[in-house]
Amino acid sequence: MKNKLKKLYLAAMMLMLSVPFASAQDQQLNEQLFKLNKFLFMLKTEYVDTIDTPDIVEKSIVNILSKLDPHSVYISKEEVKKMSEPLEGNFEGIGIEFNILEDTLIVVNTIPGGPSQKVGLFPGDRILKIDGKMVANIGLKNSDVFSYLRGAKGTKVELQIRRRGVEELLDFMIIRDKIPIYSVDAAYNLTPTVGYIKVSRFAQNTYDEFQKAFAKLKTGTEALILDLRGNSGGYLGTAIGLSDQFLGIGKKIVYTEGTNQPRRDFTATEKGLFEKGKLVVLVDEGSASASEIVAGAIQDWDRGLIVGRRTFGKGLVQSQQMLPDGSMVRLTVARYHTPTGRVIQRPFKNGDAEGYYMDLYKREAKGELTNKDSIHFSDSLKFSTLAKKRVVYGGGGIMPDIFIPLDTTWYTKYYGNLSRKGVFQQFVVNYVDQHRKKLEAKYPTFESYSKSFVVSDEIQNDFMQYGKKMGVEPNMEEYGKSAKEINMILKGLIAQKLWDTSEYFQIINNEDETVRKALNALSDWRKYGL
Repeated sequence: MKNKLKKLYLAAMMLMLSVPFASAQDQQLNEQLFKLNKFLFMLKTEYVDTIDTPDIVEKSIVNILSKLDPHSVYISKEEVKKMSEPLEGNFEGIGIEFNILEDTLIVVNTIPGGPSQKVGLFPGDRILKIDGKMVANIGLKNSDVFSYLRGAKGTKVELQIRRRGVEELLDFMIIRDKIPIYSVDAAYNLTPTVGYIKVSRFAQNTYDEFQKAFAKLKTGTEALILDLRGNSGGYLGTAIGLSDQFLGIGKKIVYTEGTNQPRRDFTATEKGLFEKGKLVVLVDEGSASASEIVAGAIQDWDRGLIVGRRTFGKGLVQSQQMLPDGSMVRLTVARYHTPTGRVIQRPFKNGDAEGYYMDLYKREAKGELTNKDSIHFSDSLKFSTLAKKRVVYGGGGIMPDIFIPLDTTWYTKYYGNLSRKGVFQQFVVNYVDQHRKKLEAKYPTFESYSKSFVVSDEIQNDFMQYGKKMGVEPNMEEYGKSAKEINMILKGLIAQKLWDTSEYFQIINNEDETVRKALNALSDWRKYGL
């Protein structure tokens, strides 16, 4: 019977190979498929023990993808089903995008405005324990991560993190919350003529939200600051739609191209909301993908100034494709290019996913986040902008026109512990619950609150004592060093609880150096020749 099965199998393979080939590459592919099929058949029919063929195939796919690029991944049929389930708690959790690399759970991005971002979780952090349970090197699956990290709003989860460059393991206590599904966090006027809009992600509804946000700005707004800091991206179509609001009809926004994907150009179409006024786009190392498409198009056409720090450098296009058994492969098929032809994707070594995700720490170690002179580009990466012929650089991410160094002078270990333990959020929730009526009576409008509310010595002392209850011992010396930042965050979070997220950013932006430099650039616009 076994010999008969072998003959039938070989006959089927010969029939497959008798089909005319479209090219030498197709012939080579079929030869390799024949080789792989024969090997699997040998295992199934000859090996000394019983072979779990589906498991071998699944592990082989995972291994192959791990040798390619950091964004191509395999999703098992069980995980696909889990992703498709309309569960009530799908949008309640800790707010991270993750990947499982070499059996270790790695944070790819934190969701802007989500619980993990608020306590200071960073891309590249490796999660070793969840609620005291070891999750590294145990065969963790995506569905396991969902069950561990998702949960009802208000419930707590404790994480133990390994962070590159930090000797000790870091403990985080995160309160699950409704993961924000809105994408425009703030829209208001910094001055009567300068508007500010913060976009935290590129979702399906971002275009509509942006239109509504723009409509909120005062009549007479002549300049706009578009804040894309910490925006990890989203839909390509949304990035194109937002870019279209600033560029004239027919101007190229981005193009995609891959070895097996023909070049596809995307251009501005209808008249946009803000094609003529002064424009500044704020970016940082957390701005990625769709954010880089917008920033790159604005910079290449000399439509506005890019202010901040070099962006993340994620410019790969993924296509989700189903496999016959219901599993899925999210496969990289092309790269993004800015209008001048710059590659957004930063370089990476195939198979070195961990090194890829640790790149931000390497940048910090080399001083790139604090010193512009630490960033070097080869002459081969030089490009010229399309209108003014200014020099810009490719090779990964978007380098801003005005560099703003990361300020770490106020950061202390005490502040870090307060943030990781979630003390800020919990203290403010309790404080506002206890004093809401008094606060609302004293500050009937946000304007009166912004002008007059001060984080008093009493509030600071209560905050330190609250932190002590949560396991963070008071440190007066370090509190003093971080006091300005701590008090500003407390004032902003209280404003957010009394009003909304937009009011939080209005408080925070009062002391934001990047916003301040953007305003200076707008007041001295002729200097930049735009």
